Amino acid sequence: MSEKVHVDPVLGEVRLRRSRRARRLSIRVHPDRGIVVTVPFAVPYAVGIVFLESRREWASAALARARERNADLPAGEDIESLRKQAKAVLPPRLADLAARYGFRYNRVTIKHNTSNWGSCSSKGNINLNLNLMRVPRPLRDYILLHELTHLRHPNHGPGFHAELERLLADHFSVNLEEADFQDFVPKISASRARYPYTHTLERALKAYRPV
Repeated sequence: MSEKVHVDPVLGEVRLRRSRRARRLSIRVHPDRGIVVTVPFAVPYAVGIVFLESRREWASAALARARERNADLPAGEDIESLRKQAKAVLPPRLADLAARYGFRYNRVTIKHNTSNWGSCSSKGNINLNLNLMRVPRPLRDYILLHELTHLRHPNHGPGFHAELERLLADHFSVNLEEADFQDFVPKISASRARYPYTHTLERALKAYRPV
């Protein structure tokens, strides 16, 4: 992979990145790293610049939105505080859910990811995002059950969704007397989705984001 810096009169410094894996031109916007244009390896940088200019208005607006969202992100000290909370809360909660529903995993690690809330490896290791401490408890449990379900279903096929939905339905019935779980019940009941628990909780989770 090779890279070139282009100074756009509106957007400022933009990185043009040539990649052998890229099949098309694309633009990515990050609040700190700025704008990156990915160019297929055989395509000249000049084509990438023309593509950038054609999307300049969109890129400028996207960068402004990203920086506005980024202004509310936890600072370094806040991240360390979240990390401590996550290490104290998430592993015991994961262990409780695993015991209740008959799952066995290898180990759990707390990370500060920006791309996902959690992951489960083929070796049975589960990674959880410390920012789960920022979301309501039912959504936090949803992610934990999601990753536990991957121990039996590595992909997101029908078997995975059916089992996760079954677990969520049982989990809500066990915790139904608690107010934070009751808050989701009307939307779950009104959902016409094939998997109403998963659909409702996944939509609610979009109000938050890994940071």
